[in-house]
Amino acid sequence: MIREGGCLCGAVRFAAEGDPINVRICHCRRCQKAMGSPFYARALFDPKAVTVQGEVASFPSSDTLNRVFCPACGTRLFSRRTNGTAIGIALAVFDDRNAFAPTEHIWVSEKIGWVDIKDGLPQHPQGQT
Repeated sequence: MIREGGCLCGAVRFAAEGDPINVRICHCRRCQKAMGSPFYARALFDPKAVTVQGEVASFPSSDTLNRVFCPACGTRLFSRRTNGTAIGIALAVFDDRNAFAPTEHIWVSEKIGWVDIKDGLPQHPQGQT
């Protein structure tokens, strides 16, 4: 199956083929800052499964991760591992925003205090492989 999506202004479109490696909600401080949100909900894919049309810009938020966004409207689209092994796609930028449901929470040791997780999903204090 192919799932498509894009940015707010439509300048960037993408397609992701097949099933994601995992679907997680990250509560780490870097994701909070990068997304401007209490957390980053994303589906992780093999980069070979993702095609992107349109110009994107990126910011290296750490030695291991680049944040990718639309330079025209600023929509935060992806996170790319610098070693080329994975690309995380923000769940809300898929055309079908219900295409994937998270299966766990990571970095809950850094979650914002007023975020109350009651969805019954596994919670990990740090990241998972």
